[in-house]
Parts: sequence; C-alpha cells; structure tokens
Amino acid sequence: MANETDSISNQTPDVPQEQPDAGPSQQQIWAQSTPALEAQWHTNCEDGLTTQEAKTRFAQQGPNELQAKKPSNLLRFLKQFNSSIIYILAAAAIITFLLHRYSDSIVIGLVIIVNALIGYFQEISADNALDKIKELLVSENYVIRDGQKLELPSRELVTGDLVQLEAGDSVPADMRLISADNLNIQESVLTGETNSVEKTEEPITADNLPLAERSNMAFASTAVTSGSGLGIVVATATHTEIGKIQQDVAEVKAKPTPLMQNLNRLGLGLSIAIVIAAVLLFILGMITHVYSLPTLLIAVITMVVGSMPEGLPASTSVVLAMGTRRLTKQHAIVKTLPAVETLGAVDIVNTDKTGTLTKNEMTVTDILTNHHAYTVSGVGYDAEGQVLNDDVQPVDWQDNHDLNWLVNIAGQTSDAAFHEENGQWILAGEPTDGALTALYHKLTGNEPEINEIESLPFDSAFRYSARLVDMDQDRVLLVKGAPQTLIHLVQAHGGDTSLDQWQSRLDTLTHQGKRVVALAYQPVASDETEIEPDQIGDGLVIVGMVGIIDPPRPEVAKAVQQLRFAGIQVKMITGDDPDTAAAIASQLHLAEVPKAITGPEINEMSDEELTDKIDTYTVFARTTPADKLRIVRAQQARGHVVSMTGDGVNDAPALKQADIGVAMGIKGTDVAKGSADMVLADDNFTTILTAVREGRHVFDNIRKTIRFLLPTSFAEGLIVVMSILLDQSLPLFPTQLLWINMVSALTIQFAFIFEPAENDIMARGPRDVKAGIMSKLDVVEVIYVSLLISGLGMLAYDTLVNHSITAAVGSTMTLNVVIFGKIFYLFNLRNNHPVISKYFFQNKMAFYIIGLLIVLQLGIIYLPFMQGIFHTTSVNFWYGWGIPIIAGIVVLVVTEIVKLFRLRWDDMHQSRMEK
Repeated sequence: MANETDSISNQTPDVPQEQPDAGPSQQQIWAQSTPALEAQWHTNCEDGLTTQEAKTRFAQQGPNELQAKKPSNLLRFLKQFNSSIIYILAAAAIITFLLHRYSDSIVIGLVIIVNALIGYFQEISADNALDKIKELLVSENYVIRDGQKLELPSRELVTGDLVQLEAGDSVPADMRLISADNLNIQESVLTGETNSVEKTEEPITADNLPLAERSNMAFASTAVTSGSGLGIVVATATHTEIGKIQQDVAEVKAKPTPLMQNLNRLGLGLSIAIVIAAVLLFILGMITHVYSLPTLLIAVITMVVGSMPEGLPASTSVVLAMGTRRLTKQHAIVKTLPAVETLGAVDIVNTDKTGTLTKNEMTVTDILTNHHAYTVSGVGYDAEGQVLNDDVQPVDWQDNHDLNWLVNIAGQTSDAAFHEENGQWILAGEPTDGALTALYHKLTGNEPEINEIESLPFDSAFRYSARLVDMDQDRVLLVKGAPQTLIHLVQAHGGDTSLDQWQSRLDTLTHQGKRVVALAYQPVASDETEIEPDQIGDGLVIVGMVGIIDPPRPEVAKAVQQLRFAGIQVKMITGDDPDTAAAIASQLHLAEVPKAITGPEINEMSDEELTDKIDTYTVFARTTPADKLRIVRAQQARGHVVSMTGDGVNDAPALKQADIGVAMGIKGTDVAKGSADMVLADDNFTTILTAVREGRHVFDNIRKTIRFLLPTSFAEGLIVVMSILLDQSLPLFPTQLLWINMVSALTIQFAFIFEPAENDIMARGPRDVKAGIMSKLDVVEVIYVSLLISGLGMLAYDTLVNHSITAAVGSTMTLNVVIFGKIFYLFNLRNNHPVISKYFFQNKMAFYIIGLLIVLQLGIIYLPFMQGIFHTTSVNFWYGWGIPIIAGIVVLVVTEIVKLFRLRWDDMHQSRMEK
C-alpha cells in the first residue's frame, strides 16, 4: 500500500483538475442525504474509495494543492520604462549621443535608469499573498480507502475520499460531513469570526445558505478545535473555498493608484505639448536659417530637455518616500510608495469588524439576575472593571447573593486560560469561556481555585455543560448553557422558573447582538461523585445570565467621527451575524441610521443592481470572500476611491482589489499582509486616520512640487524659443540648462518634502481624483510664471549685453536670474499664507537647501574648471547677484499679489457652496 501511495504522489496529471460527475452544485451539497452523497461522488461511506479509483481521479484532478504564478523580474523592470516622459528623454539621450554631446546623453540616461530602478524595487517587494495561501493546504490526514485507515498527505486527496477529522487537525479539503461527534471547527480563516462553529451531520434544507451557516460542511484550511467527524471530500485544490480565494487574488489585476493615473495623464499631456512645440520650433528654425542644422538640433533638444520636468518622477518618489518614513514612525508600514497618497484620496473605508473595530476579545458586558440588570465596565481581557447598577454606580457584588454565585460559577465552569505575549493577552480555549474567565479575573483579581469532582462537557444535543465541584465545604453542581435550555430543565423537574420573566430582557441583549449564557447551581449530596444528566434541573437555581460581545475598541468611535468629519464614509464588512454587526455599527456611529444587508441578499442581486444600491448600506453581514470582492468592485464602479481593512485570508481578494488595502500587523494573517498595500503594525484602527492625514499632506506637497517644477522648467525652454523667434544668440548654453535642472533636482525642489501640513487639511473633503492634479488656475499660474521668469532673463540679457557687458557675463547673469526666480517662487508656493507671516521659518530645511544651492552657484561662477565646462565667467556683485535678486523679488511680489486674489476667490467660492 505504501508503494501505491508513493506512486500516486509522484504522478503528473495529464489533464487539468476537474471534479468528476459534477451533479448538484456546491450550494446544494448540504441538503443531500448520505445515500445521495454516495451516489453523487461514487464512493462508499464505510470503505471509502478503492485505491485504483483514487489513482484514476488523481490523474484527472491533479494534486490537492494551490499553485502561485508570478511575473518575471525582467518584465517588472522593463515595465518601468513604459512612460511618455521616459520615451522622450530616451529619444533626447540618443540624439545627443549621435551629436557627440556625450555628457548630456549620460546625464539624461542616468535620470531614466534611476527612475526605473526606484519603480522596480517598489513593486518587487509587494506581492507574496499567493505563496502564503499555497502554504495553507500543507498537512496530513487520516483517509479511509479499501476499508483501511491510512495517513496520507493532503495533496493526494481526491473527491469522494472519506476523511476522518480529530481535534487539532487541519481540514485538508472541502468536505460534506456524514458524522459529527461534538465537532467544532475554527473557520476564522474564511469568515473572519473567531468563535468555533459547531458542526452537524444532518442535511440542511435551504437553497441559499451563507458559508458561515453551512454547519454540515468542513472547509479546507480551517482547524478542528474539538470533537471528531467523518466527511466526504467534495472539492479539492482550486475548487475549495480557500482555492477560490486564491483564484480571486490572482485574478485581481494591479492597477495604477489615483495619483499615478493623474501623473501619467499629466506626463502624457506635457510630452505631447513639448514635442509639438519642438517640431514647430525646428520647422521655424529651418525656415529662418537662424542657426546651422547641428546648432538648431542642439537648440531644439536643449528646449525639450529644459522644458521636460524630468525631475518630476524622482521628486514624486522622494516626497512619497518621506511620507512612508513618517507613517512608519506612526506604526503604518507602507509597501508601495504611491499607496501613501492613495489613503488621502479615499472616500470610503471598508473595515472588518472582529479585531479591527472590535478588540477580538469576547467580554461580559451585561449581567441579568432575577430582579436586576447590571453592566460590567472594562473592555477586553486585560482591563479592570466593576459591576455597575442602573445609575452607573459600583455594586458590591460579593454581598449580593445572586452576583456572588454568578461570578464564582463563571470562574469555576470555564476551562479557558490566558498567557501574555508581547504585551497581549492570548486566550487558550473557547471565546465564551474566555469571557467568563476574564469576568472572574476582572472582579476578583485572582485565578479560580477549582476542586473538580467530575465534568460534563458541552454537547450540542444538550446545549449546556456541567461541573461537579466542592465549594465552601459543600458539594454543588454548577451548570452553564443556553437560557432556554436551563429554564426548560427547571420546568421539567417541577420548578417555577418562567421564561416570560426573562424574555424581554433577553430580547434586549440579543437585539444588541450579544450572546447570552445562563449560569446556575444545584445542591447535591456530599457523597455524589458522578453527574447524572437526567437529574440536572432537580433543584436547579438559575442565578443569572450574562451578555457577551466582542466590544468596540475604545478609541475607534472617535476615529470614525473624525473620518466622517473629513468626508470619508466608514463601512463594516463582516462574516458575523447581522444583528451583532448592526449593534456595533450603531455604537460606533458609522452612520446616522446604519442599514445592513447580508451576503445571501447580495447574491440575489446582479452586479448592476448591487452598484445602484451599494451606497445605501453601511453594514454588510454574513459575507463570503467573494461577496467582499463584489462589494469593493461595486463601490469602485460608483466612482469611489476605496480602502479595505482586514486581517484574514477571507479579506485577501478585497484587500488586493481595493485602491488601498490595509492589513492588521499583529493579528493579521500572512496572506492578508501579502495582499495589502499597507500594514498597521499596532492593529490600531485610529492609525488609518493618521495615514489619511499623511496621504493628504503628501498630495499637497507633490502638487506644490509640480506647480514649482512646471513653470520653472518651461521658463528655461521659453528662453530658447524666444531666442529663435527674436533671431539672436542663445543667452543660455545647453550645459547651463542641464546645470539648472541638475542642481534644482538635487536641491530646491526637495524643499517641499519638509513642508508641514496645512491647518485645514482634515476639514476638506476627499479630493476629486478625476479632476487631475492641476486646476485651471494652476495652469494659468504655470503660464504667467514661466513667461515672467523667462521674460526677466531675456530682458536683462538683451538690455545689458547690447550696451555694457559681454555675452559671457550676460549668460552668467541670466543663469542666476533663472535660479533666483526659482528661489523666490519657492517662498510663494510653500503655503497658503502671505510670505511674511509666522509661518515663514516653519520649514527650516528650505533655508538650508537654498544655502546649498547658492554655494553651488558660487562654484559654477567662480571656479575656473567649472567656468570652462559651463561657459560661465567671474562677475561682480551687481551683474552676478544684484540684478538676479531684484528679478527674484519681482517674481515674488507678482505671485504674492496673485495668491491674495486667488485666496479671496476660493473663499467666495466656498461661501457660495455652503449657501
């Protein structure tokens, strides 16, 4: 048999996997009887498949494993050159090389390569989600074949196999259970919910059943927490629910962020305009014969290189990198640079409930006794707390008979335990038991001392558990379970406990999405050593009931309020019950009146219907991974920029589809982290608020950088154009224009990186990503500033060269006119305040950068070897610095006057909008 097994494992399938005899769909399997399942999957529920049949199916279906495909690194690198700006710069580099302008060609080539390397290294570290999902199906399980029990690797399983499950096993494939003995399975990997699911074997008569409610199904990659079971494999590899998630992740194509889309459109538009201008200029030069053909070519290339904002990709990357660095200090790790800005543009934040909005720590929040209702303060496992009455005043629970019994029963009947890891309390046991143990710790500060005689574990057939213990020298039977079950036990033994006296208060808790557990005790004889289930209820006293819920994180409500103030909607997408989800949404004020919809209801809608109605819902409950993906796509189809926050494998497709996916760093799975663009290292939802602010800050600084680069670059090109139109020699040499671009790229344009955020940055709504980066007023600004700087340079050159100075001095002076025009324009663009204000020295780095630029200018003007390369000469203060500084002041005064009118226009426009 071992040899036969090995031969199966080593076979290579000849055809793609295909489940044989498809018959009823996966959605109908839970409704089938055992004989129908045997007929459907051609198997035997006693002996399993034959070895020969298993080999045949393995050859047809292939291994029960997931494959991950990745693009080659070479293709990733080559993709970085797919840009209109890069195409034009590459053409300029080739032409200058052919004209033997090697230094120009090398500088342009280096700019191209550096930009490509930056983009490549951003992308190569981003996507490892598929490999992480693949690892989830690596296990071994007990399989029945030919009537014998074998231990086989999960990769060898085929449909129709009979698999036995025990506590601690990882479910190897999707299975329909035909036997379940107190079987509980942790399905958080698929649903995101931490509670183990109780499994059954009986058929379920329902047509459209959410994944979380398929109680007679077991799914690949989930974990058996207790009990045992037997099931028929109905799906393997990519046909499993976890395989479908991997398929969805693989099919979601990476798309440019809103910022990159805007930059690409801007780059394309600029490239076309510059190329058209270059062609017209070349034709004009040929007609007028101002220059010889080689000189004309150099002049045109100089104009192109001078006008082309080749520093824009590098500047953008550095601004994004600085934003990434700032966010890292705030515990937000960004994997791709453009993702920093994307959060600043989002108008919808989708978030999981468990572990994101809530603590993922089931907590007792309410206590009901026969006559009173109490609340319990303290959130989560590690908080201190008290029992509070209706007036929110502490109650001495130890002097209250019912409360004293309730707290002690909670501690005595729970098997949960906690241990601390990295400052976090880790639960070992069931979440409900964890809530009861935490209640005991919270109120007593001690571990319960349990003198156990015997225990009766929870059974789905009984819906309660019991423990026989010695307490205070008395032997007593402690019972916990479903309220209705314990009430019926009392009534069955002649007790007078009425369900009616509890029902209204129970309804209040259940409508709040809380799980309710009843706690009771029953006196027994001092020599009793065994629990007799038939006797439970004879003298049983129900001391009270507790309401348990995974509570909202204390800091989340304020973060949600601030996000809504910033114009961002917060939506909850969860696999949990709709009542529980809606209750949490109301507590956190996700909307004025949160409206909920469930996964099965979504499945009944077409994509078009879902897109039309998607904005009306705040809560999406009982959702599958496929539902989450459809929700995000529907929101994007409505024009929203969408963020998705999650921590489980079930969130991976939606995380990758969203404009920016945000994963939890502590409790998040590797798959979620691999699919996301950003990871919250502290699992703190409020960090998203910080990231949104930083994203808007980054966009502001990128926009300022672009508004600075374009007019100053165009001014250089306009000087060449004006020279040809005026039939005169160029006041600036090509190497001088390259110098301006080079020193600007290394110094002054990076001043905006350190510019602090504007005060009103979170009071604005999300930006309209379709409107582009530059407004109409920005375009006007580019035109008049470029004309102003180039005009001042040409005016100074024409006036003085023809009367009192040499061409070399004039060229050097014009070079400094452009440089100081940039410096003074920088001060105008820094913020929306007048240049002379308390904000003048706010960005101290700007002054250091300007100082460095002036030192470099001193070098190019006065160092002999640089004079030879860049055609400069030593000049006196007036021509070299006085006139350029005056020109710079003119630029500043004009732009400040325009800024004043622009701010007043914006205020008037805002007032009209508010009215």
